[in-house]
Amino acid sequence: MRPIRVALPLLALALMTAAVYSAPPEKESFGKTQKGDAVDRYTLRNKSGVVARLSTRGATLTELQVPDKKGQLVDVVLGFDELAGYEGDTNQHFGCTTGRVANRIAKGKFTLEGKEYQLAINNGVNHLHGGVERNLGQVVWIAEPFENEKGPGVIFRYSSPDGEEGFPGKLDVTVAYQLTHENEVRIDYVATTDKSTPVNLTNHSYFNLSGEGSVTVLDHEVTLHADSYTPADENLIPTGQIASVEGTPLDFRKSTRIGERIAQLDETPFMGYDHNFVCNGKAGDLREIAKVKDPASGRVMTVLTTEPGVQFYTGNFLKGQKGKGGKVYNRRSAMCLETQHYPDSVNHPEFPTTILKPGDKYTQTCVYRFHAE
Repeated sequence: MRPIRVALPLLALALMTAAVYSAPPEKESFGKTQKGDAVDRYTLRNKSGVVARLSTRGATLTELQVPDKKGQLVDVVLGFDELAGYEGDTNQHFGCTTGRVANRIAKGKFTLEGKEYQLAINNGVNHLHGGVERNLGQVVWIAEPFENEKGPGVIFRYSSPDGEEGFPGKLDVTVAYQLTHENEVRIDYVATTDKSTPVNLTNHSYFNLSGEGSVTVLDHEVTLHADSYTPADENLIPTGQIASVEGTPLDFRKSTRIGERIAQLDETPFMGYDHNFVCNGKAGDLREIAKVKDPASGRVMTVLTTEPGVQFYTGNFLKGQKGKGGKVYNRRSAMCLETQHYPDSVNHPEFPTTILKPGDKYTQTCVYRFHAE
């Protein structure tokens, strides 16, 4: 009988573990916005123990725990413990769905089908990330959790009315996050409109693979599959040129420590890396465009996208705000890889278009894939 007494607890443990693995997304209240709108947060867990948390405010990735080479889980994205942090002025688009138009629009102006539109000026002389009061990272989305053989997820939906933040057309947006059992965060975007309008969506997570709140990201090693980039002026607006990265501090075609050449950009308007890279390969195809490794922890993040560009940003404007657990987010303590169309594309007909027309469908996919070595 002795073998039976041993086997029963093991069987029970196996069943309990299997139940955890197959658990659907967990929903909890995340408080109310300053305007009184209820916000929920969903927790996703995969078979490897990776944990992702998502908020309905801004369809935001608020937490992402991934293992290091020893199997230790650490949260690798910047954010706040409470909703109030995301509502405050120290939230620099942490983890949110950014748009309607991510990145910059020169002087907040564009002309479409013979009509000129003026948007909010919220970044020097430019418009940035969709506006100041009702951009997609600030509104509360409708959420629908799901689970399938690939892993748990949440579908977020929002209908942006005609004229919101100055953009034409009613825009219906769906953003689906899925935490796969392959340790991927997959994000699929779909949008439709009833009037021609510019659309350029992205996720704005700040990553530090040593763990959010770690002192620096400069020791991370980055590879970018990008032979060229879009040069920009003193206001970080593209000139319209496509230039080679050859012989510049922007050449990451071979794995390079972020801090190796960043000082060459200190005295430029970019104040570090804040550049749009032209991704190699065919836009529309899901392909690997970046790889980031933290030598200290062994964590590796691979980025795949269907988009033509990626904005590589090294947290140059982080200001020492306090985030989760009271941790301080110092300048260059995190980095972003924002898969998207090129900045100010609406004013550059030579760039891949960001104009969505009635009857057409905007789609894109971004994958953040993790492993340790």
